[in-house]
Amino acid sequence: MKLTRITFLVRLSLVATLALATLPSSAQQPHPLKAAVGKLDLNPVKPESVGFSSERLERLHTLMEDAVKRQQVAGVVTLLARHGKVVDYRAYGMRNIASSTPMTTDTIFRDYSMTKPVTATAMMILYEQGRWLPSDPISKYIPEFAHLKVYAGTGADGKVILEDPVHPPTMHELMTHTAGFTYGIFGDTPVDKMVRDADLFQSKDLHEFITKLAGLPLLYQPGTKWVYSVSMDIQGYIVEKLSGKTLPEFDRDEIFKPLGMKDAGFYVPEDKWQRFAKVYWVTDTGGLSDHGPQTVNRRDFAHEPSLPSGGGGMVSTAEDYYRFATMLLEGGQLGGQRILSPATVHLMSSNHLPPSLLTGQFKIGTQVMRPGFGYGYNCAVVYDPPTADLPEGKGTFFWDGAAGTWFWIDPTNDIVFVGMIQRMGAKPTSENLQYLSRSVVYGALVDPAK
Repeated sequence: MKLTRITFLVRLSLVATLALATLPSSAQQPHPLKAAVGKLDLNPVKPESVGFSSERLERLHTLMEDAVKRQQVAGVVTLLARHGKVVDYRAYGMRNIASSTPMTTDTIFRDYSMTKPVTATAMMILYEQGRWLPSDPISKYIPEFAHLKVYAGTGADGKVILEDPVHPPTMHELMTHTAGFTYGIFGDTPVDKMVRDADLFQSKDLHEFITKLAGLPLLYQPGTKWVYSVSMDIQGYIVEKLSGKTLPEFDRDEIFKPLGMKDAGFYVPEDKWQRFAKVYWVTDTGGLSDHGPQTVNRRDFAHEPSLPSGGGGMVSTAEDYYRFATMLLEGGQLGGQRILSPATVHLMSSNHLPPSLLTGQFKIGTQVMRPGFGYGYNCAVVYDPPTADLPEGKGTFFWDGAAGTWFWIDPTNDIVFVGMIQRMGAKPTSENLQYLSRSVVYGALVDPAK
């Protein structure tokens, strides 16, 4: 996501370990990879053929071109599609400013938190296999979590007060950021400090990650708050335990390869490195610099990580993510390759937050949980656009990434949009291309019935 705290961006970029978990032998049997879907037609159609105005879509081009000219971003790739047809697909600016390398549509980007909906899909594949239920306690799959405690304040002696959870945190709560976990870097509570001190993402493997986490208290009673958290990294561990594969292997076999996401993964091979976009940081004066905090370079994406992050470890191209998003828009299938059923996609993309959590109190970056705007399984959901003061169709679901990538899926208007940039450390003065692009896209949809 585009967050206001650089610390979070740095932490997300430090993900580096993975544990291989044991399973029943039946779950460990190898099976052939699914065949990849055929080539999609990425040649843009005439916008008017699917209800858009060519003249009004020029506003999208102007928006992106101006962002590059004003050094809001180094470069951008955008892809807009409706009714399964690409309407607009362009690259702007530079992939690498220093070398004057232009941005191209096949550029590979760090997805960061746009990994989360992919991890949700992996989880839902296992859900369809009867491996877990939303009502199950997390400890059914991670016994180390059987005795979690909950932070209940600080006593007069300065010591942390702990209590038992009112109920064990559930898988449903894990999928919705309501289980009690935290990233530890957005607050100043004693629990936040404990999580920071534990340095979870520097664990040697996922087993160590889980062991450290099991020794820390939950930030709040399960189900009582929405707090952006390590929940999706926990899900990545569960995917491993239930499948007998590493998270990259499972995603490759069950999602990337079937959908033809040829550049998606958790690292960039050497022969593709020249297509990997440079990351730029927003400076105090509002410009761009390729010299961010030194620690960001500890994850260089040059090798398969030993701890791939289910919350923020993926890389992909705009086309890769378009394929993934289109699969969800089409009810879980693409080009004859079925990943999920329509009912499962609906479950994943429906709001699961109660009204008590939709008050505007809980947010991350520009995403505010409020009336009309909730959260499903690893993705935000616009269930009432006018109430949320947004232009998209009812049921739109989406998420974004720490380096500024964004996408949305609008089932009402049959639209997919993918936007890719590599800008970290966004400030209040940084242009919000995610929401500005919504305004211009829906301003160009002049014949939605077409």
